[in-house]
Amino acid sequence: MPELQTEPPAPSGSTSETTMVNPNAGTMAQWKPRVNPWLIAATVALAAFMEVLDTSIANVALPHIAGSLGASTDQSTWVLTSYLVSNAIVLPLGGWASSLMGRRNFFVFCITIFTIASFLCGAAPSLPMLLIFRVIQGAGGGGMQPMAQAIMADSFEPHKRGQAFALYGLVAVLAPSIGPTLGGWITDNYTWRWIFFINIPVGILAFFLVTRLVEDPPWIKADPSKLKNMDYMGLAFLTIAMGGMQVMLDKGEENDWFASGFIRFFAVLFIGGIIGLVVWEWRQKNPLINLKLFRFKNFAICCFLMMLVGGVLNANTVLQPQFMQQLLGYNATTAGLALTAGGIALVVVMPMAGFATGKISARTLAVAGFIMFIVTFRYAAYVTNLQMSFAQASWLRVVQMLPLPFCFISITNAAYVGMPKEESNQVAGLINFVRNLGGSIMIAITNAQVTSRSLWHQQHLQAAMQSGSNGFAEHSQALTGFFSGTFGSANSAGMALASIYNQLNQQAQMQGYQDVYMELSWLSFFLVFMAFMLNANRPGQGPGASAMH
Repeated sequence: MPELQTEPPAPSGSTSETTMVNPNAGTMAQWKPRVNPWLIAATVALAAFMEVLDTSIANVALPHIAGSLGASTDQSTWVLTSYLVSNAIVLPLGGWASSLMGRRNFFVFCITIFTIASFLCGAAPSLPMLLIFRVIQGAGGGGMQPMAQAIMADSFEPHKRGQAFALYGLVAVLAPSIGPTLGGWITDNYTWRWIFFINIPVGILAFFLVTRLVEDPPWIKADPSKLKNMDYMGLAFLTIAMGGMQVMLDKGEENDWFASGFIRFFAVLFIGGIIGLVVWEWRQKNPLINLKLFRFKNFAICCFLMMLVGGVLNANTVLQPQFMQQLLGYNATTAGLALTAGGIALVVVMPMAGFATGKISARTLAVAGFIMFIVTFRYAAYVTNLQMSFAQASWLRVVQMLPLPFCFISITNAAYVGMPKEESNQVAGLINFVRNLGGSIMIAITNAQVTSRSLWHQQHLQAAMQSGSNGFAEHSQALTGFFSGTFGSANSAGMALASIYNQLNQQAQMQGYQDVYMELSWLSFFLVFMAFMLNANRPGQGPGASAMH
């Protein structure tokens, strides 16, 4: 097959343009899967849903895991970190691995590894063994997301691709939202081991369906010789960078960020690894990750937007239940149930957004989605308070979910516009990689901001807690009188001060969350500006003619 161009097509008026004709272009353009593409989409979505669910399902089970395996709660958090590290390393490798094994074979291989590792995680006799099996599980899961998206992209005609990505969007957005709720319910009613065992029947079903329904298009060819010429240096740089980043982000708040030598060490690994990865991969003839795709301006902008969308999605999914548990006194299951209405809204709106991509340009939909983000985050800052009811929390989640389908589907769809079909695996790997990357970064930043802004408000509120303040004196006296009737006059003054200080802390934390929501609304203004830089593609447009010669 003739070599594909790695740079954007030259302007039509260019006199130096050289065109290479692909003799198989007609066959490739006419190829269609032998079964209904919706069956294929449902099959690969099932496998991807199982994998994405495992990124968050273990969160609320950590205390149970620690108690069962004789570990501390701090040690048990490595159950999450180990999975995310291996997952982040494998995510961008899907393009290379599918060219080595064939895309369907690689997808089946990932399902097999993930399912076996899930059983081993559930049966783990100790924390070290559980961590080893979680690394294997994360590695198997890392290839499932991008391959599922790439299979959907190639199975549907360009004008129907947005509807397929709507199904994938449900997987990517809904699974992390219901993970903690499902994990809490399973742990409370059975045992933490079942949060891993439930993957086994799903994995077996996915294996059976994929082997019978999914096939590789003619432009995807297995090339085992790539194993001998594997880019080991690129893999080493990627491992160092992603390992350093995930450990730094997951353990940063716990270790006081850069005040800790432990965090500084992993920060250096991340920076050094990412610089080495970019420099090395850019110079390689057959790179592990094709970074030259970023020469396509539209694709580069889509990756940047998707990184921020992934960041906003994941941060939002963490912030709201965290607020309800910390300040409203909800348990994990109840906080998760408050998010359920948002999932229902997503199921309704996602197909509508998918249909809209065939009628409206991706740029227009993205701009509309980001404008909705501005409104929803300002609304979140207004409604987030200590008197927020369960109904208000549920409605807030609905409002927050409405913009996501328009942003997610339009950007995912736009990422494939004008790209060579042969690069669909690399496109899927990179777009999923940056989404997960943005999620990890934004969760860490927003959590740190909530803490920082809460401390700032706490300091300013404490200025009003002075003996010369009439309001403070009156409130203190009233509480002292209230407590003295039950606990006696000797303890009442101290209890009154403790009560006021507790109220101050709650107020400060509430304002910290409000500030972060406002900051996310300002970030959305920037996203609107970036969305205008996308090419105004024709609705339903797929790979452009100029992308493949």
